[in-house]
Amino acid sequence: MGVVNVTPDSFSDGGEFLDPTRAIEHALRLLDEGADILDIGGESTRPGTQVTAHEASATVKTRPVVSEEEELRRVLPVVQGILRQCPDAVVSVDTYKSGVALAAGAAGAEIVNDVSAFQWDPKMARTCAELQCGVVLMHTRGQPHQWRDLPSEPDIVALLEHELANRVQVAFERGVRRERIVLDPGFGFGKNFEENYPLLAHFDQLHKMGFPLLAGTSRKSFVGRTVGKRIGVDAPPAERLYGSLAAMVASILSGVHIVRVHEVKPAVEAAAVADEVLAAGGRL
Repeated sequence: MGVVNVTPDSFSDGGEFLDPTRAIEHALRLLDEGADILDIGGESTRPGTQVTAHEASATVKTRPVVSEEEELRRVLPVVQGILRQCPDAVVSVDTYKSGVALAAGAAGAEIVNDVSAFQWDPKMARTCAELQCGVVLMHTRGQPHQWRDLPSEPDIVALLEHELANRVQVAFERGVRRERIVLDPGFGFGKNFEENYPLLAHFDQLHKMGFPLLAGTSRKSFVGRTVGKRIGVDAPPAERLYGSLAAMVASILSGVHIVRVHEVKPAVEAAAVADEVLAAGGRL
């Protein structure tokens, strides 16, 4: 799954592909490099971001909420442009807003990638059921503006299993069919540095939930901290490629089905080697 951020403030490549023409060109290049899915996002959910207006507080410094209209203005031309030039492309829309999901689905997007797993918009689950689209339910603790203050979780894998099972049940109750669901543990989303590696090390435990799994470790801050240990400064997103590939391979060897990446060509090559290890009977 290749990432296309149509945002001015994403932590990894904010503003680089805000122009629709550049975003479409980038997306088509990712397809040429081997992406199977394109994930188009119009709102950043990096730490500190305010995502829902009703959570605003005078004691919390927040960024302006990206409106549904603004998100659609960013995303729709890119979805339409990709599918106009490559009708067979599989497009995912990275959104937690039901209105954006509905419009993107009408434009041809086949997957809704909701980082809140239907928590931040009560209409999203029903909308996805009506669209009959694929859904990625990602685990997150709290909201981005709360992440820096969350207490440590002694058993992050157990918490994740419990809370994702709850979100799956909500999906079922709203009419989302089981075969349309993919689960994402949400690396970096409400997890501190110490929690991401146990989650990666015990990733294989998530298979007992019985759903395909997606892992998005690309350019995450826990990778940047590890890569930067030698010099004592977290590596910036642009310098996290090799660490991201290592984390991605670890997830593949633990049985992940989809990997969400920014640099597709090196990820495809690394994944090919990991797949050969698996084919030979190897696992972490």
